Amino acid sequence: MTKIFIFRHGQTTFNRDKIFCGWMDPDLTEDGIKECEQIAERLKSVKPTKAYTSDLKRAQHTLSIVLDDRKDKIPIIIDPRIKERNYGDLNGTSKTKTEKEHPKEYLLWHRSYDVRPPGGESLKDTEKRVLSFLKDTLPTLKKDDVVFISAHANSIRPMRRYFEKMSIDEMCSFEYTPAMVYEYEI
Repeated sequence: MTKIFIFRHGQTTFNRDKIFCGWMDPDLTEDGIKECEQIAERLKSVKPTKAYTSDLKRAQHTLSIVLDDRKDKIPIIIDPRIKERNYGDLNGTSKTKTEKEHPKEYLLWHRSYDVRPPGGESLKDTEKRVLSFLKDTLPTLKKDDVVFISAHANSIRPMRRYFEKMSIDEMCSFEYTPAMVYEYEI
């Protein structure tokens, strides 16, 4: 069986300050680094054969911490299809301020499946991108592969939906738990 371990990047300055991050590229906070170290501890006995990460530095930094001394021993594939949802015009803006100024739209922009924030992607758009990654990647895996995927909350949502057969509502409603690792066998 192929084993897949999926985890979200550690906390960034934007996460801490409740700012829409999207495709912006902040790095990890000290707490975010600690979250990554918790993931690394949980996965220290797992021997990955390959790893995937998005093209954003928070996911790459997380993977580097998780792999530690193993990072030079396995292939690491950077794939932009597993990066965070693009919040468009909201990237870099305050979630609190946006919610106050646009209370009706905020929930739709932030968590609905098929409503795009101004200039951005819906979760449906993100899911299409992530499913393209899975469709291209899963057939290439060997039965003894052990895969790490360092991604983002909104790119993990469709991965979880795919592997766990979630409904759209379930996918949209789950909240990220720091240092959580999702494990699947295919």
